[in-house]
Amino acid sequence: MVQKDRYIRFDWAVKRLLRNKANFGVLEGFLTVLLGEPIRIVEILESEGNQQRENDKFNRVDIKARNSKDEIIIVEVQNTREIYYLERILFGVAKAITEHIELGELYSQVKKVYSISILYFDIGKGNDYLYHGQNSFVGVHTGDFLEVTTKEKDAIVRKLPAEIFPEYFLIRVNEFNKVAVTPLEEWIEYLKTGIIRPDTKAPGLEEARRKLIYYNMDRAEQLAYDEHINAVMIQNDVLSTAADEGREEGRQAGLAEGRQEGLAEGRQKGLAEGKQEGLAEGMQKGMQEGRQEEKIENARTMKSLNIPSAVIHQVTGLPIEDIERL
Repeated sequence: MVQKDRYIRFDWAVKRLLRNKANFGVLEGFLTVLLGEPIRIVEILESEGNQQRENDKFNRVDIKARNSKDEIIIVEVQNTREIYYLERILFGVAKAITEHIELGELYSQVKKVYSISILYFDIGKGNDYLYHGQNSFVGVHTGDFLEVTTKEKDAIVRKLPAEIFPEYFLIRVNEFNKVAVTPLEEWIEYLKTGIIRPDTKAPGLEEARRKLIYYNMDRAEQLAYDEHINAVMIQNDVLSTAADEGREEGRQAGLAEGRQEGLAEGRQKGLAEGKQEGLAEGMQKGMQEGRQEEKIENARTMKSLNIPSAVIHQVTGLPIEDIERL
């Protein structure tokens, strides 16, 4: 019986396998398709965020590359798995900028940063699987876009802020539910399912079919990969369950508080204001308590399955000494 190929998920590959220069073609293909222009990787930048620590759960990788204009850009790829994802993205971009400019260098040496977040969990409302944002300055009264005048190579150049400020891509993997037709859709399909079509011509994916086969890893790498996928699934379940319970508890608390304030200050006004305040406070408290309870319960379940305490700590964030006492 012929063994069907199983491909390694991209968020693991980008941290472990694609750092090798011989495998840059996979990353270059992905970035070329996403950014819409040929991208050539110069190097994988070593920074604090790239260190492979036991509790490194963000899989952040900074990439130094050149675009079609031969400009140096910094690409930050991260697989984010936390509630405060916008704050995490902003923090990552700030680190990417500051870590890769030498002290005393001119501000002109600041590189354009593209932040690419591959999201495997629900982040809120929205019907698309790919969102793109960038900075622009618009006249409050005129509606025109501000252009900044700079001097480069003895020539006056006009630039839009969007050419300098970071750009953000949010790939909502789980929202992709269509037949892949374009190269970008084929990439999103692979990010979601791990499936690569045998006849693919999408840049990077053809090379990925040859280099990202699960069965080509040794047994230790396979076990580490399986633990990673299991941790991702558990973490996503914890976040989803905690959010659901927090919303329900917040709703109940908001209703109760809203009724009390409504009786004191007047039924109409009290219900409107009290429910809003109660919902906000109740949801926050409920989500915090729900997350902690779910962390403990999941830790207890994983411990019963003989999963190492270090892995449980990585998934739940609970102190190892607390895990040992469960």
